Amino acid sequence: MTLGRGGMTSVVLNVGGARYSLSRELLKDFPLSRVSRLHGCRSERDVLEVCDDYDRERNEYFFDRHSEAFGFILLYVRGHGKLRFAPRMCELSFYNEMVYWGLEGAHLEYCCQRRLDDRMSDTYTFYPADELGAPGREEARAARGSEPVAAKKRWLERMRRTFEEPTSSLAAQILATVSVVFVIVSMVVLCASTLPDWRAAAVDNHSLEEQSRYTAGPGRETSGIIEAICIGWFTAECIVRFIISKNKCEFVKRPLNIIDLLAITPYYISVLMTVFTGENSQLQRAGVTLRVLRMMRIFWVIKLARHFIGLQTLGLTLKRCYREMVMLLVFICVAMAIFSALSQLLEHGLDLETSNKDYASIPAACWWVIISMTTVGYGDMYPITVPGRILGGVCVVSGIVLLALPITFIYHSFVQCYHELKFRSARYSRSLSTEFLN
Repeated sequence: MTLGRGGMTSVVLNVGGARYSLSRELLKDFPLSRVSRLHGCRSERDVLEVCDDYDRERNEYFFDRHSEAFGFILLYVRGHGKLRFAPRMCELSFYNEMVYWGLEGAHLEYCCQRRLDDRMSDTYTFYPADELGAPGREEARAARGSEPVAAKKRWLERMRRTFEEPTSSLAAQILATVSVVFVIVSMVVLCASTLPDWRAAAVDNHSLEEQSRYTAGPGRETSGIIEAICIGWFTAECIVRFIISKNKCEFVKRPLNIIDLLAITPYYISVLMTVFTGENSQLQRAGVTLRVLRMMRIFWVIKLARHFIGLQTLGLTLKRCYREMVMLLVFICVAMAIFSALSQLLEHGLDLETSNKDYASIPAACWWVIISMTTVGYGDMYPITVPGRILGGVCVVSGIVLLALPITFIYHSFVQCYHELKFRSARYSRSLSTEFLN
């Protein structure tokens, strides 16, 4: 960082009137992301995108934030205790301060997380427009530069919000609605194409058009035409989002974009295989591969996660709760190993003359254990001896208990993720209201 006087080795953070002195080396790796961003600022304009004001003479950065809340956050990041709410301060306001400085609700102590969840459930609020990198502030900063560059940045940012945030504007909602319609239509066509009557009609059309070399191509049937139109829309949408993205490498790594690629690519591969293999014997050899590729269109359903908070919440919850999910899997595997071995012994190993053939091996007994622990009970196999039935009852009760233990953590994370995404969506709803009124 080249700002400030050359001889100064420290910087001053002024947060709501409270001043904190930090060395430049500490500033670089500071745990709070907003503070550490100051180290990479090369101009006063970059600094003003992070803080509210800057004094070059004293090398002092001003943040118009809650000083007491920052004091609690600073003690936490320095390793002095756990993060709890500041006394006599609203939970939502304190959480707002946390998000501003770069923390999440997961950093709070568990009791405070429960208070925050309860407050979020009872109160619906909006983030201030000047926080969390809101678009209004970014555009105001960009307006200080040259007008053509600023206008281009504003246009690109508006396009990004239109494609990435369905609630950011009226155009974004229309675009999201059209995309959802295409996904639903493609799924209906995929399901209908597996019906016997539909396939019989397709075979009849194929026999009538045998003179065409490429009648097996997706574009010759009505379903193929609809599929081609849907794929064209998805491809155009993906290309536009890639072009207007800020970081192309980050765009490719995002899970939803990977899913888009997995949903689009099989169609083009199947078309190329159909064109190059032709008819009859060559196409018959490639038939299994083509059917597998066509069934990969089921990934289109996951595209709905881009437009629905519920599916986004599910994905974010699974991402944050992978430890709990692994713990749940370990519980099930351990119980499965124990109960399958015991059930195989009680039902088949003790009395070979009246043994239960369904439990002839431990792997076969594992199937009975998993459907019993999850209380599904298909009824395809069941114990017939008294000890086996007692073991079955213990297995069912154990499954209920083991499955319930990690659910509390997963539920808590689900509620937190839902409110975070809901607030993020609500942040852009005001711009939608303004656009609608104008």
